[in-house]
Amino acid sequence: MARDFLFLLGSTRGGGNTEALARHAAEQLPAGDTARWLSLVDLELPPFRDIRHGEDPVPPAPTGDAARLLDATLAATDLVIASPLYWYSVSAPVKHYLDHWVTWLSRPELDFKQRMTGRTLWGVSVLAGADHSAADPLVDTLRRSATYLGMRWGGALLGTGTEPGDIEGDLDAVAQAKTFFSATPAPATPA
Repeated sequence: MARDFLFLLGSTRGGGNTEALARHAAEQLPAGDTARWLSLVDLELPPFRDIRHGEDPVPPAPTGDAARLLDATLAATDLVIASPLYWYSVSAPVKHYLDHWVTWLSRPELDFKQRMTGRTLWGVSVLAGADHSAADPLVDTLRRSATYLGMRWGGALLGTGTEPGDIEGDLDAVAQAKTFFSATPAPATPA
């Protein structure tokens, strides 16, 4: 069965190491699979406001780029969060995207949680330094987000680099990218 991958670029600059590593992995997708790319920093998303416990707990319907992002999210079988490691976690654009999941969960007609169940979430990140345990909070954020929605966790592809283009020198990460999406995702677990 063909898969529809949505690559969500979370860097605040284009063409960085994390995007390059994600593109290496995407080059290996089987024929028939599709890849769509969205840079989160280029989308004009409204500020996230948690109104779940207010007078009117249902947020307004998404419009503009927020509706476009929602539609792309729901259309994908596989979501790939490509976020550089910032302060030991996901970048601000990725966190903002994940916060919008709360908004989408709060709109009953979207049935967001049910519709996301069974899809697969993947992570790609490049960080400074060879100690990839520094990315544990980033990986845990994504894995737990997948678990909450009943999604499968595909895993995280991690590389090392600081300056633009450094990822090309991380031969292990580039080699792992060649088989990353052929891994069997962990089954969905109930939240």
